[in-house]
Amino acid sequence: MKSVWSGLLVAFSLYSAVPVPQVQWEKRTMRWALSFLPLVGVLIGALEWLWYLFCTHFGAAVLFYAVGAALIPLFVSGGIHLDGLCDTCDALCSYGDRDKRLAILKDPHVGAFGPLWLIAFLLAEAACFAQIYETPVLLPVVFLGFAAARTLGGCKIVLSPCAKDTGLAHIFAENSDKKAVAVTLAIECVLFVTAAGLLVYTAPYGSRAAAVWAAVLLLWYGLHETLSRRIFGGITGDLAGFCISVAELLALACAAFGGLMV
Repeated sequence: MKSVWSGLLVAFSLYSAVPVPQVQWEKRTMRWALSFLPLVGVLIGALEWLWYLFCTHFGAAVLFYAVGAALIPLFVSGGIHLDGLCDTCDALCSYGDRDKRLAILKDPHVGAFGPLWLIAFLLAEAACFAQIYETPVLLPVVFLGFAAARTLGGCKIVLSPCAKDTGLAHIFAENSDKKAVAVTLAIECVLFVTAAGLLVYTAPYGSRAAAVWAAVLLLWYGLHETLSRRIFGGITGDLAGFCISVAELLALACAAFGGLMV
């Protein structure tokens, strides 16, 4: 039980900006840590729900809601996944060989392309939130999408080969109970998607929209796996953050476009 609690603290201390008691990183404390990564997404989803209730209650403008909603994940996560998105975009746009791209991921400095794609990402999120505010029939997909995205990122770390023998991804991969964590994350992902489907079932074509979201998640997981293996030789912490960030945006896009259609 103590190792489970320690794993929760490790997950929140690294993958969120929520202040928690610090524990020493070792095999015993990190064994289950990635299993709790989706709980950070659950917290984000809960705050998104409260923000939506606040804005609808007071009749807030669409832009006010959309910008606030786009910033909530940043404040809760501390930007760790967006850092991975930024670094990965820099590496991909360099068109260098594998070693050069891995070096760019490791470089603490930011290039020209990363910030541009980061701005585009945040604008796309805000646009999706604005549309969702106007047509909120698929809101459960939004609120559970942050948790589901983190199940994909966690699975990447424990199931994919590491591109290098250093870094956070390697540390977590080496100290995790890979099989148990992978099964736990897969079950969590199914639960989140199923819960969203049940919550939107009464909306016209709501169940179909949830099914499309599930298919998009699987497609993105496969595409990311191909990209990370072919271009980088495996997974890194930045690539896992890239996977999570894009998966979040895909959930928002499904909810936005689905709302227009249902």
